[in-house]
Amino acid sequence: MDLYVRKLPEMVDEIRSIRETIITNILLIGQTPAPTFKEKRRTTVFMDRLAEFQVDECTTDSYRNPIGIIRGKNPDNPPIFVSAHLDTFFTRDMVYNYTVAEKTITGPGIMDNSVGVGVLISLPLIFQRLNLTFESDIVLAGTIQSIGRANLRGVRHLLKTWKKPIRAAVCIEGGELGRLNYFSDGMIRAEVECHTSRKSGSLHKHLPNAILVLNEVINEILKIRMPQRPRSKIVIGTIDGGVNHGAIACDATLGLEIRSHQDRIVKELHHDIKDIIEGIRHEHRVDLTLNTISNLNANRLPYNHPLVKCSADVLKSLGIEPVSEPTESALSIFLSHKVPAVTIGLTNGYNYYEEDATMEIEPMFKGIAQIIGIITAIDNGVCDA
Repeated sequence: MDLYVRKLPEMVDEIRSIRETIITNILLIGQTPAPTFKEKRRTTVFMDRLAEFQVDECTTDSYRNPIGIIRGKNPDNPPIFVSAHLDTFFTRDMVYNYTVAEKTITGPGIMDNSVGVGVLISLPLIFQRLNLTFESDIVLAGTIQSIGRANLRGVRHLLKTWKKPIRAAVCIEGGELGRLNYFSDGMIRAEVECHTSRKSGSLHKHLPNAILVLNEVINEILKIRMPQRPRSKIVIGTIDGGVNHGAIACDATLGLEIRSHQDRIVKELHHDIKDIIEGIRHEHRVDLTLNTISNLNANRLPYNHPLVKCSADVLKSLGIEPVSEPTESALSIFLSHKVPAVTIGLTNGYNYYEEDATMEIEPMFKGIAQIIGIITAIDNGVCDA
C-alpha cells in the first residue's frame, strides 16, 4: 500500500491528459437542471454517459437513484461505493450556461455538486486510462433528493434497500480540496413561520409586524446557554418576509439549524426553541409555528480508524493538508448503516451558492487522484479488519 501511495503523484499527469473529457462531463451534468425533486433529466445524462463508457451495469434503484457498476475480479467481495448527490439549489427555469476559462469553470451549482457528479461519471474512463482493476465491484451512485427538505431521501432509500454488505464508501463533494470528513453532528434544520393577519384582528390597535415578531424569537434564542462540551450551536441562517418597504410584514420566515456532537443536546435545544415560540405565539396572538425541515443523527468513525488514517495519508502524499470538520452530507447515512465512509472535496472554488459559482480546474486532478488512492486502499483491505 505504501508503494501505491507513493505512485499517486505520478497519476495526476495521466488524469490531466484526459482533461477535456472530464470537463465535458462536468458541463453536460452542470448545464442540465436538477433542482431537488426534479432530477430526472440529470439522471438520464448520468446513465447515458456511464453507458457510453461501457460500465458493466447501468440501472436505477426503486427510488430512481442512478447506479453504474464496474465489476471486480472477486465476486465474493462486498462492493465499494462512490457517491455524489445530483441535485442543486437552483430552479429549472434559470439559465444554465457555463463559462470555461483557462483555469476556471463558472456556472450555477458547479461547486455543489456538478463537478462532483461530472467526476463521478468520468471514473470509468479514468480507470481505463490508468489501467486500473479492482477486486471489489465499484458502485457509482448518483443520489437524488439530497438537499434541504429532501433530507437525503435518495441515499437513505438506496442504503435501506441495498440488501448485501458494503465494504466502504467515498462521498464526493465539489469542495474544498483537503476536506476529509469522517464524522457528522446531530442536526435539526427548521423554519419558524409567522403569520399575523389571521389572528390579530380587532384585539390589536396596530397590526403586529411578522419580521419584528421573529426578531423577538431570535433575541430569545440568543439567550439560550450553549454547553461547551459537547460542542453545540444554533445557526440563524435565513430570514424572509414582507412585500415592500412601506407595508407592515404580515408573513415572515426564519431558517435555523441546531447542531451538536450529541443527539440529546440537539433535542433539548429544539425543545427550548419550541417553548420560546409557544410563549411568543401566545403573547402576540399570532400564528407562529416551528417546522422541522431535515434532521441527522450524530455518527462518526474514530480518528484512528484505518480508513481515516489511510485517507489522510493519501491526501498528504499529494501535498494536500487534510482538514476535518463535521458534515451534513450522505456520510452520516453510510455511517448509520455501519458502512465505513469518508467525504472528500475535489477542488477549490468560491461563490458556492451564487449563479456565478466558480471552480478551479487544476486542483481537481489531485482531487481525482485522492479518490483513486482511497478506493485502492479499501480494495486492498484497509477496512476489512
